[in-house]
Amino acid sequence: MRRGPRPGRGIRVTRSRVDVAAETDWRRLLECDDVHLVDICPPGDSHAEIAVAALRAGKHVLCEKPLANSVAEAEAMVAAAETARARGRLAMVGFHYRRTPAVAPARRMIRDGRIGTLRHVRAGYLQDWLVDPEAPLTWRLRREQAGSGALGDLGAHLVALAQYLAGGWRASRRSPAPSYGNGRGTVTVDAAALFTGRFPSGALAFDLERLNELAFHDRTEPADAVGFRRILATEPGHPYLEAWWPPGHGLGYEHTFVHQARDLVYAIAAGTEPAPAFADGLQVQRVLAAVEDRAAKDCTYTPVPCS
Repeated sequence: MRRGPRPGRGIRVTRSRVDVAAETDWRRLLECDDVHLVDICPPGDSHAEIAVAALRAGKHVLCEKPLANSVAEAEAMVAAAETARARGRLAMVGFHYRRTPAVAPARRMIRDGRIGTLRHVRAGYLQDWLVDPEAPLTWRLRREQAGSGALGDLGAHLVALAQYLAGGWRASRRSPAPSYGNGRGTVTVDAAALFTGRFPSGALAFDLERLNELAFHDRTEPADAVGFRRILATEPGHPYLEAWWPPGHGLGYEHTFVHQARDLVYAIAAGTEPAPAFADGLQVQRVLAAVEDRAAKDCTYTPVPCS
């Protein structure tokens, strides 16, 4: 794949267009007394170092997902967050899909028992922006920076969302083994990931490309009326709708980041624990690690001769 631009190149261009301070060394930001909140969004190999240092420097922290590149790094981040919490500093991980319009009513319906005992969650997340072999060889395609590929970049969102809706995981595995591709640089992360997991505990369906809709299958309906019913999550009962448009108007992908920032700022102002916290990110990291561990031990391709 084609190699991407050098890190830090864009900041010199952007800095000349807006009246805002900018640094290429995050350590200098931590020395600024007027910086109260640090948003960590570089590649995953930097998350732990920056987050721990920021929390020790007395900053609130919002960290991109996945929380880290390893369970050990994530555990260190959780420990730092717990210490900082005692000093009134809060930490949050950016699993923003839980703030899409349809997710809130889905979680409420599950907790209210509207779909009965939850036995199975099926989730998939597909992206095609790297199909072109001429696509830049970004950090997301380098294991030493990203930790993993589709599993961490996309799968982390699914694991976090499933845990948010349904509860914790008991076991997990993945098949088939990682698939790698070559170009002008070598892609060293998995191109696809598939695994199954068991939860401790009707039907609901949610499509990320239809953020304001929820499909509900009610098995208590008469046999001749059973089927998926579309629910529009655009009424006043949605926790974020009152801040936006009149009832009936949908929200978009970008609004989930606004909701995330709003919830973190409100938590800081109130001194309450934000969600998802670093501990939630650690739980996701443990699932990702279990998937990769089982895949490396159990899952291989078996050659089949062509007749």
